[in-house]
Amino acid sequence: MCDVCGCGESEHLHRHGDHFHSHPHAAGEPHSHGDEGSALRSVRVEADVMAKNDRIAAHNRGWLEGRNIVALNLVSSPGAGKTTLLERTLRDLAAECPWAVVEGDQQTDNDARRIAACNVPVVQINTGAVCHLDAQMVLDACRRLNSPAGTVMLIENVGNLICPALFDLGESAKVVVASVAEGDDKPEKYPYMFQAASLVILNKCDLLPYVPFDADRFEQIAHQVNPDAPVLRVSATRGDNLDAWYDWLRERRALNAAAGDA
Repeated sequence: MCDVCGCGESEHLHRHGDHFHSHPHAAGEPHSHGDEGSALRSVRVEADVMAKNDRIAAHNRGWLEGRNIVALNLVSSPGAGKTTLLERTLRDLAAECPWAVVEGDQQTDNDARRIAACNVPVVQINTGAVCHLDAQMVLDACRRLNSPAGTVMLIENVGNLICPALFDLGESAKVVVASVAEGDDKPEKYPYMFQAASLVILNKCDLLPYVPFDADRFEQIAHQVNPDAPVLRVSATRGDNLDAWYDWLRERRALNAAAGDA
């Protein structure tokens, strides 16, 4: 169960001391604490969880910046093509800098094995019923990776356009990956994620002749939601316009290095 977003509504979260546990409840079943008391406790638990996450995220950010590591949090719906984009990026830019990857999935190490085949250090995080990565998970992964200065760390979050918008990981930037296999109104339906993004990648554009997707409409809505985030139309499988993505990565590295020298 996600501590904040409530996925897994059949459970109710309680706090005892410094830990949490959940009790199952049938949908609509009243709680013995009384509705008002339960609501107050839920708000308090949510505030505690988010405050703890933000503290760890601030620690992560300082740790990463101190080592001149660019950490990018890649978020998307399931199946948008994040892993394929990472594979192509890691192979094309292997010689430019050190790389590291944090793979977030509910189950399996399938994506981590794909990344490991690119000869890049990778840590797999299986979140179970939790629908997002959090700052503590990333902190643990950073300790295991122990990446050298100048690394670009790519964090592939769990496929979900809701909860990852709430959880700061200490990353340098969020990158939203959407695909033309989804609806072209995604930025309107999931505005908080798109508002949090520094870049929007529209992937699988090689499929545009075969799907009812209006790329211009998608880009227009994305810019209405977040005027500051560029939208790049790419195909990770065919390689279309990946140079624009690679140039953006180089700019982030340069900005990070300049900040470190200041």
